[in-house]
Parts: sequence; C-alpha cells; structure tokens
Amino acid sequence: MSTAIGRAAPAFTAPSTDGDISLKNLKGRVVVMYFYPRDNTPGCTTEGQNFRDRYAEFQAAGAEILGVSRDTLASHQKFKEKQGFPFPLLADPDETLCELYGVMKMKNMYGKQVRGIERSTFLIDAQGKLRQEWRGVKVPGHVDAVLEAVRGLA
Repeated sequence: MSTAIGRAAPAFTAPSTDGDISLKNLKGRVVVMYFYPRDNTPGCTTEGQNFRDRYAEFQAAGAEILGVSRDTLASHQKFKEKQGFPFPLLADPDETLCELYGVMKMKNMYGKQVRGIERSTFLIDAQGKLRQEWRGVKVPGHVDAVLEAVRGLA
C-alpha cells in the first residue's frame, strides 16, 4: 500500500531510539521520514550523515527528521551514537511501516533477487498530509532537495 500526494499520510506508532513515536503526536510539525536499507552500510551511513549535517536547517524550517529501517532498536542505538545523529531512528523489524509506505521491493544483490527497502523519503506537512515522496533515492544531493522542499512548504 502507498499513500497519495495530498492525502493523509498513513498513521503509525513505532519504537525508536527516542521512545515510541507516533505520527499524530507530531501534528503541527513538518515530518521528513526517510527509509533506508541497513544501519552501518556505506550509502545509509552517508545519507544519515547528510541529514545530520543539515539538521539545524531542517529544525529552523520547522521539520523533524525520522530515519526508518528494519534493523533492531539495539542496532539503531549503536548506529545513532556512532554517527552522532540528533534525530530518532525507528525500528521496523516486522516491516509494518515499510508496508504502510510501500517501500519494500525486490532488488538485485550480487546477482540474487532479495526483498529489501527501496531507499525512499516522504515529506509530511504540519497537517499530516503527504506532500512529496522520493523513491529509489540516490544519496548525493538528496538531502539538499528535501530541505528545499521543506522550505517550500512555508
């Protein structure tokens, strides 16, 4: 399932490195939710670092950042501490959030078909509506594009 631009983003409550987080508790704030395949892998680390390095700018624009993957809370905690991420990482080992946002895809990994997270980012406005989505994200320049879109909501 995936949601449509301009419609309410799928509601959720999920465990994170900052305790349980639910979309309804973030109403009134812009939410940037990015899905990434795995903690401590090169692309995912770079993407997280890019969001970390621009975090103050996202905050100044009224946005909260949430990172989501299928890794465990323990893995997320280590990853967050190692990288100094100032935003929460949500654990989705049963793929509930991944299914809500339609980010699970068949991918080629070393010549084999494997099911995994397609790197994706969702921009949810302060009213809880999905305003923009990026799928099949390439890391270079992505955070800049997301920040520009957040600023465009004002």
